Amino acid sequence: MIVLVLNCGSSSIKYQLFEMAETTQMLLAKGLVERIGLNDSILTHKPAGKEPYKVISDIPDHTLGINMVMSVLTDPRRGVIKDVTEIKAVGHRVVNGGESYKESVLIDNEVKRQVEINSELAPLHNPANLKGILSVEKLIPGVPQVAVFDTSFHQTMPDYAFMYALPYEYYEKYRIRKYGYHGTSHKFVASKAAGLLGKDVKKLKIITCHLGNGASITAIQNGRSIDTSMGFTPVDGLIMGTRTGEIDAGVLIFIADKEHLNVTGVNNLINKKSGVAGISGLSSDMRDLELAAAEGNEKALLALNMYAYKVRKFIGSYYAVLNGLDLLVFTGGVGENDHKMRAMICSDMEALGIEFDRQENAGVKGKDKIISKEGSKATVMTITTDEELVIAMDTRYIVEHHTV
Repeated sequence: MIVLVLNCGSSSIKYQLFEMAETTQMLLAKGLVERIGLNDSILTHKPAGKEPYKVISDIPDHTLGINMVMSVLTDPRRGVIKDVTEIKAVGHRVVNGGESYKESVLIDNEVKRQVEINSELAPLHNPANLKGILSVEKLIPGVPQVAVFDTSFHQTMPDYAFMYALPYEYYEKYRIRKYGYHGTSHKFVASKAAGLLGKDVKKLKIITCHLGNGASITAIQNGRSIDTSMGFTPVDGLIMGTRTGEIDAGVLIFIADKEHLNVTGVNNLINKKSGVAGISGLSSDMRDLELAAAEGNEKALLALNMYAYKVRKFIGSYYAVLNGLDLLVFTGGVGENDHKMRAMICSDMEALGIEFDRQENAGVKGKDKIISKEGSKATVMTITTDEELVIAMDTRYIVEHHTV
């Protein structure tokens, strides 16, 4: 089955085309459409076994963007299929499914309605995700579509973990609660790591650290998410590239008063101007900060230390929640590739059963590897994530097992 995976942002479309079988998968092509709605939009296409291709053209909306994706996928020279009818299913990343969806689902009118309703919970993402769904309906009428939600894996959290200590009426009126994000990645790497160790994910206590420009940690018990660091929005939890992570809400009230910030101003502050970029005044990229810190930049070093410290705190708190730890997993752009940050996080954690192996960890980038010492009570691993593949796998399974 050929499956197209779409991840639509407000002004972008990431895509991957897979040939999916029950036990094997093949990536046929991937690409990115950028600057939708702006002048000089860009489509970058990377077909397997062929030269990459880039086109610059005005792309006013997602429908035209997806139409261009279809065209390049079927192009005689640069394409990988002959006709769009070869695409038998389309899987969509949808950021917030609210409390309605604990699993990926076949898209129908009710699912579209729920995606729209939950747009107020993810205003930067859900509307774009819905545009992608509607665009595919126009361009490939009748093709089955599947929604894979970032939030669904975390719907197993108990109420005492997902509720906020606010008047209960706000949960009833506005659905204010922790939803958690990166669920597709957390679920995938936990299962993958357990499989590589020859163990059953449903019998393990696992902490997964998805560390990148956006970052989150999840406590997984018996294969189920029981707590996660991101909250009502993705701004909560860990320090990130430009996001604050958890913060005393009173600080925001104080700054808003002193700096005369409206709601938009506060939103920009916590989402776009903070994190390691805000602390360092330099960059949101760990590589830049590590170079600067090595040259004596104190603010860059402070940002790195704060980042590592917050991850360590969450690992410790989730150790308590799980009452132990069998497996600690690092994934995401930083988690997979930054051996220095992993070492900062994992040093001096023997009390949690972690005996970190600095030699095994050194230089590890983009590999599935054990980086704890032999005999360590808790195994530490780097695991490469592949959210698009998970979406393709869920899409194939749901479409093949759907009965009318």
